Amino acid sequence: MDRRQTLRWLTGIPALIIPAVAPGPAAAGDPDGRLNKSKAEWAALLPADAFHVLFDEGTERAGSSPLNHEKRDGTFICAACYWPLFDSSTKYESGTGWPSFWEPLPRALATKTDFRLIYPRTEYHCARCGGHQGHVFNDGPKPTGKRYCNNGVALLFVPRSEKLPDLRT
Repeated sequence: MDRRQTLRWLTGIPALIIPAVAPGPAAAGDPDGRLNKSKAEWAALLPADAFHVLFDEGTERAGSSPLNHEKRDGTFICAACYWPLFDSSTKYESGTGWPSFWEPLPRALATKTDFRLIYPRTEYHCARCGGHQGHVFNDGPKPTGKRYCNNGVALLFVPRSEKLPDLRT
């Protein structure tokens, strides 16, 4: 490895260490657009399994979510704050045991690099409340080639014929 290659390699290290966070939506009363609640407040609002995934960054057991088989037209929203995350037209069967999508809605997600399994993975969260949703991989279908592998317990499904719930405040 020559000096130039070494410098290129070293300048890439901060990208692996410093999480990249995409901008989130505007929320009333918060200049950075996030809905800020304490863990205790979220724990009082959510079922224990949803809280564990959303705010302790847990993972539900593969194949356990009824949303794996959801095929109706509608919107998948964050189970914590009700922010719309995915349109049903981007859902597909990935064979992984978790609801999978090839594209999120605009401004729906924030990302960061996760090293919990030693190698880096891109973790994504609800851009509004910060609730952990899942990980994105580069093995999805066209047109994006992405697989947003989501914990079903972190989502709610709203059929297109129904009004989306008001956002939690």
